[in-house]
Amino acid sequence: MLAIGNTAPDFESPTYFPETKEIKNVRLSDYRGKWVILTFYPGDFTFVCATDIEALMGSYDKFLKENAQIFAISEDSVYSHKAWSDTSPRVSKSKIPLIDDFNKKIASAYGFLTAAGTAQRGLVIIDPEGKVQYMAMFNDGLGKDVKHIYAAFMGLKTLHDTKEPEGHMCAIPANWEPGEEVLDINVVNDIGKL
Repeated sequence: MLAIGNTAPDFESPTYFPETKEIKNVRLSDYRGKWVILTFYPGDFTFVCATDIEALMGSYDKFLKENAQIFAISEDSVYSHKAWSDTSPRVSKSKIPLIDDFNKKIASAYGFLTAAGTAQRGLVIIDPEGKVQYMAMFNDGLGKDVKHIYAAFMGLKTLHDTKEPEGHMCAIPANWEPGEEVLDINVVNDIGKL
């Protein structure tokens, strides 16, 4: 079972890039050095999935500015992805590349493949070294909270980039939002003081 801190399973798959209307192969390991956000969804031409893509697209440029690439993944072919992108009022506005997982290997490797053979709605954040830092799985009727996803990503990025003095640890408190102070904890002196 995949866990936080594990190396993200590598994959290579055809991907539809709606911004350029091209189909190209994407290999996850080619994105080492960048943050990668994989958003899993049950299928093209479904209802909540289009709202997820639209909501993530609303923050897409913010993620890119922070050295993060978002990819959307379902068990549909790139041809289905293209047709959905061409016809959906919500998805047609998106630049988010849509990865083909027709063979279900990616969803299976990440633990998102359901008994029905579709991807469970979920999200994975992978750090620049290729390690899984965040995983979430959702009820298929529940859309993703992009404000939370962005805050979680920025919190993880802050943890990743913070150089901690010896005997200290950086931590992100509950309900933290980007731009707020983080906790600088002296691991001996601060016990019981928070």
